[in-house]
Amino acid sequence: MPRSFWKGVISFGMVAIPVKMYTATETKTISFNMLHKTCMTRTKQVLYCPTDNEYLSRKDTVRGYEFTRGQYVVLTDDDFEKIPLKTAHSITITKFVAEKEIDPIYFNGSHYLEPEELGVKPFRLLNEALLKTSLVGIGKVVLQRREHLCCVRPLGDIMALDGVHYKDEIIPMEQFAVPKAEVSNAELDMAVSLIKVMAGPFEPEQYKDEYQSALKELVEAKIKGKKIVAPAEPKIEVGDLMASLRASIAAAKKEPVAVR
Repeated sequence: MPRSFWKGVISFGMVAIPVKMYTATETKTISFNMLHKTCMTRTKQVLYCPTDNEYLSRKDTVRGYEFTRGQYVVLTDDDFEKIPLKTAHSITITKFVAEKEIDPIYFNGSHYLEPEELGVKPFRLLNEALLKTSLVGIGKVVLQRREHLCCVRPLGDIMALDGVHYKDEIIPMEQFAVPKAEVSNAELDMAVSLIKVMAGPFEPEQYKDEYQSALKELVEAKIKGKKIVAPAEPKIEVGDLMASLRASIAAAKKEPVAVR
């Protein structure tokens, strides 16, 4: 059983639900160490003070905010605990919206929410009420010394908390301009046909990170002293669009779309 990293309450209206929060995802990648290439010794990151010509450990440092050039105000862990925000220990829901109204570009990381013993009944009540209304809760919570916008939604017997970007964190799409191009009805119909042939349920268990698998194979080959041969770069050819669509539909009908 994973350990919770945050405890607090979900609050909406006058209702308070004691909950625990857990990390919902993990990144599985091969890790590498930085080595000194002349002797193959693992390097260390160090902190250096140019004024005292001294190397430091993390415990010898404090957090400073530069309020004017060269002038700092120091904040301690105790100072951060005193920040006057009710969201410091509470997931404060201020509004309920339809999840489909939130563009996926706004979502940023997911966590699991589980009730404390005293909060089981109100937790279940909120979960079932969200399912019945097809709505999700929008609120705020302080995590890692930052107030995050968040979305609380039902997820089986528990609930999920998804981070939500603030509007000013989204790069305006108006910065990007795609040249206009005429698409014929025949081309559009053919593209729709290809999409329908390739359509199916989302089954995440059918996909894997092929890059990590290939990287593991490369590492094993290096350990065994085998020769590494780089794959040929794919040739990108933009030919007759209708011919490509027809060939794609024919291929998709012969065998299921490959999942990786």
